[in-house]
Amino acid sequence: MPDLETFQRDARAWLEANCPPEMRTPPRNEEDRCWGGKRWKFESAAQRTWLERMVAKGWTVPEWPTAYGGGGLSREEAKVLRAEMRSLGCRSPLDSFGIWMLGPALLKYGSEEQKRHYLPQITRGEIRWCQGYSEPNAGSDLASLQTKAEDKGDHFLINGQKIWTSYADKADWIFCLVRTDPAAKKHEGISFLLFDMTSQGVSTKPILLISGKSPFCETFFDNVKVPKNQLVGTLNKGWDIAKYLLTHERDMIGSMGDGGANRPLGQVAAQSLGTTAAGELADPMLRADIAHFEIDEAAFRMTMERAGDMMKAGQGNPAFSSVLKYYGTELNKRRHELLMSAGGTDALEWESDRSHNGARARNWLRTKANSIEGGTSEVQLNIVAKRILGLPDA
Repeated sequence: MPDLETFQRDARAWLEANCPPEMRTPPRNEEDRCWGGKRWKFESAAQRTWLERMVAKGWTVPEWPTAYGGGGLSREEAKVLRAEMRSLGCRSPLDSFGIWMLGPALLKYGSEEQKRHYLPQITRGEIRWCQGYSEPNAGSDLASLQTKAEDKGDHFLINGQKIWTSYADKADWIFCLVRTDPAAKKHEGISFLLFDMTSQGVSTKPILLISGKSPFCETFFDNVKVPKNQLVGTLNKGWDIAKYLLTHERDMIGSMGDGGANRPLGQVAAQSLGTTAAGELADPMLRADIAHFEIDEAAFRMTMERAGDMMKAGQGNPAFSSVLKYYGTELNKRRHELLMSAGGTDALEWESDRSHNGARARNWLRTKANSIEGGTSEVQLNIVAKRILGLPDA
């Protein structure tokens, strides 16, 4: 405890001295978050400074080993760091599928050469990754994927299509599931490859959503050459990596249930709807709904911490990520419903400088996909029923 208390004081002092004031406000929209990558253009000098300082400290990935660009912190220290960042309102310095999904998979399954090559670039935000999993006929039933990789001696030749590829049009590289043995059983004969999105034969097409924006794409592979050394793990054993990575993806999506550095809903509502003479939100029903939500949000935050502690102690159930994914996405949808209610008619603005191009309404519509992406809510509930509760099949 004394060591943690010392770390807490030092971490808070460092954050107060190094986090620019502009980075202590919630992102205004998706574009205001730092995603990194070769084509990334910083929104401000403060955004660049904040990333550079956190990279130098190793705190974009505080629990990763220092040999790969991480901070080398214990889980307890990382929890303290997150709490201090939340207390000060510090933004995440870098949002990245490389950090949330690919990195943990490489740490577990990658060769030492792959770890030393890719992980430091991920920690510094130098490569932006996308995920090549779902296909038009292989969504929740991912193991039915048909994108094939033919062995051509010194390289694989990739042909096929992926869909719902988040930010494929902005990504530099892709981590991709391909079928390397068509004759094998459904969950076998699948391999896990990494390759450059600028490779000849790779093309993307955005999918327009009801929000009017398009984080998702169709991705096509037409005779794409991928060097053999970009295979992660063992040939035809990619399904093991895929399952491991999915638990991290579901944790990542579920973590949206924790509002983190976002402005408290009560403040947002009070600004739009006003307060009573006692300083309470003028709308009593909305006030009660927000209080209920914030209690659930706090309970969810503690549940995430408990799940992480249990996994570290070897007592966790890998399927618990489905619990976090399901409840976290439901919380995120509730948050944006309340934000719409708190904004009154102004929240319906679609295009204006005042509304940041309709950010509130567009983000609300975007949350509707949360219960589909990363495995539908129905699939997550089935996993919870079978693998955690032990209920029989229907």
